[in-house]
Amino acid sequence: MILQQRFSDLQLEQIIEEAAIYMCACPGQVAVQLRSLRSLFRYQNQCELEPANDAVVHQTIAEATLQAHALMEECLDRVLEIEGWDRATLTMPEGMRRKRLECLERDE
Repeated sequence: MILQQRFSDLQLEQIIEEAAIYMCACPGQVAVQLRSLRSLFRYQNQCELEPANDAVVHQTIAEATLQAHALMEECLDRVLEIEGWDRATLTMPEGMRRKRLECLERDE
């Protein structure tokens, strides 16, 4: 089984960092979940190789992880599109940055 990736690990890190800086947690949360799913998938592939383990159990988990990963990547892709993120740099649009900063300033 191969885990297809629309976003590299480096791109997920960029989204998480950008979201944290501008306090826009939702895209970052989706990226965090994608990293977690990738970790789970790698773990299941390792478990499947151990002779003492039931390969069917780990294949079942890995297959479900593949489906969840594809769904969450589609979700992240759509969220970035809706919010207007720059797809080349994976930065939040200036208008959203300004809005977030204005909200913070009002709360001070």
